Amino acid sequence: MKNIFFGLFLLSAINAIAQPERWQQAVKYTINVEVDTLTNRFAGKEKLEYTNNSTDKLDKVFYHLYWNAFQPNSSMDVRSRELGKIVNNGRQDWDGRVKDRILNLKEDERGYQQIVSLKMNGVAQPFTYHETILEVNLQKPILPKSTVVFEIEFNAQVPLQVRRSGRDNPQTGVKYSMSQWYPKMCEYDYEGWHPTPYIAREFYGVWGDFDVSITIDQSYKLGGTGVLVNAAEIGWGYDKPGTELKTISAKKRIWHFKGQKIHDFVWAADPDYKHLVRKITNGPTIHVLYNDKPGNLQNDAAWEKVGEAALAVLPFIEKNFGKYPYPQYSFIQGGDGGMEYPMATLISGPSLGTVFHEWMHSWYQMMLGTNESLYAWMDEGFASYAEDLVSAFYYKRPSITEYKDALKDNPANEGLKKLVAALPENHAGSYDSYFSLVKSGLEEPMTTHADHYNTNFAYSTDAYSKGEVFMEQLGYIIGDAARDKTLLEYYKIWKYKHPNPTDFMRVCEKVSGLQLDWYKMYWINTTKTINYSIDSLWEENNMTKIRLRRIGQMPMPIDLGITFKDAHTEMHSIPLDLMFGAKQKENDDQKWIVEQEWHWTSPTYILSIQSRLVDIIKVEIDPSKRMADVDRKNNLLELNWQ
Repeated sequence: MKNIFFGLFLLSAINAIAQPERWQQAVKYTINVEVDTLTNRFAGKEKLEYTNNSTDKLDKVFYHLYWNAFQPNSSMDVRSRELGKIVNNGRQDWDGRVKDRILNLKEDERGYQQIVSLKMNGVAQPFTYHETILEVNLQKPILPKSTVVFEIEFNAQVPLQVRRSGRDNPQTGVKYSMSQWYPKMCEYDYEGWHPTPYIAREFYGVWGDFDVSITIDQSYKLGGTGVLVNAAEIGWGYDKPGTELKTISAKKRIWHFKGQKIHDFVWAADPDYKHLVRKITNGPTIHVLYNDKPGNLQNDAAWEKVGEAALAVLPFIEKNFGKYPYPQYSFIQGGDGGMEYPMATLISGPSLGTVFHEWMHSWYQMMLGTNESLYAWMDEGFASYAEDLVSAFYYKRPSITEYKDALKDNPANEGLKKLVAALPENHAGSYDSYFSLVKSGLEEPMTTHADHYNTNFAYSTDAYSKGEVFMEQLGYIIGDAARDKTLLEYYKIWKYKHPNPTDFMRVCEKVSGLQLDWYKMYWINTTKTINYSIDSLWEENNMTKIRLRRIGQMPMPIDLGITFKDAHTEMHSIPLDLMFGAKQKENDDQKWIVEQEWHWTSPTYILSIQSRLVDIIKVEIDPSKRMADVDRKNNLLELNWQ
């Protein structure tokens, strides 16, 4: 009964923050473009209903014009070439997809977006280009809680494939990868405007609805964000699986897509696309589009596996991360690796690791919408963490915990002992990547804006690897069960609300009952590292004393595992004083003892064990290896009594 009351209390505490009050701007796009496939240019008309839900009067607005980055001596070009001058481990630090390619683009290979006219409520507005940002100084302000209508006529030239978007991809053969292709309203939130120039990465957008019509040569086949509302006119598997592209007499056809409650829109087009359709019962339709040479059955099989894998993993994803709310998802061959968008991703190949990672961005960007320019680790790191779990589920890969449980049942199995000793902790690749960054001396705080890292190496490791370690290490601090529950609560509370790091940590605190501001402060805001050691053991009055030492600058709670001669084990949980509590018992098969808290100001801690020293054969700090201790050699002490 006591546990029931505690559970009800905890649920009430969570529900108390279930609907945070934070306004969101709103957009409603209607976009019509006509593509000239001979010149690789298109003309477009965009109507944007913009609702100012803030309490502020807006005297100006900003638009993204991303493709203006694909011109010689643009900020993207210069930044890439400057980073290329940095050599790390014998490699130039620039993005291998960009390098100095923009500098060498010919005039008809460059990208641009040009505004022909821009009106608000029918009145022309003055505007100024800042390369990839358009500043519009309004003749009349947008008042709080009001809606205005912007109308834009624009021209664009599709750049040669360089980064994410472009044409004539030499790697995939795809004709058009159309991302960042329309004038996109910048985000205005509680921190103000976010007119982030397009230098390399990442994105932030306003929630809303999209109605997009694309007129293109009749032979082209398309996929993208949203639902194809004129599927009956198009055919090609959109009306029902297996149908051919319908024949028309006109030279061009219109593809009409709609998407709701999204913050971006991507599409891709190629005359040679193949289209696979898979329908999940009571779930979304999965589309797989790829460009393939006829008769390449091996590649056909790989792309078919993409659709089958999506069907297989969605129940696991929704159980652990939340419901997928959209009617469809499209895996589209295009782009230059893997890049996520609402209801779709551009992927260069059928690698399932990339497939799982990009789909998980639907949760950790498309539904939560964090400002990934400022908090890339909340997008890339969380998606990487989820990708690892989804991959383990799909491949039925046993975890280190399962191997250890098997060893308990078969303690004499020498082969299993060696396997467990050699196995790394879960998410081992990200831990190793983080440790490499620390050793390089190039690490920067994760609060660094994505475009302002000194090296691509530091950015990618921080965003992907250190972000993934953050999540696994969180399980070490509050317990895996509390961490897993946090992820579901985070989704329920903050979807469609642009959460920041503090918002996530508050959910963690509500679920776990622990104070965690110190974890964010050290792990996110600094580059201080974790390093603990077993300093010494001795016996006093038939009791064993164990002195632990903190060598690194980041304090942590400590799980100290002790193994005795009779093979029984104990876990001594030493809370950090800044937590104001301790995590719940994690292993029911092991004696769990919560010790006195360790004050973060103290470099040492002495633990007293009610056993003789000669009865102990092993002492280990964090046997789970979830704590990112940069020197684990001093975490284990084995006593060989003769």
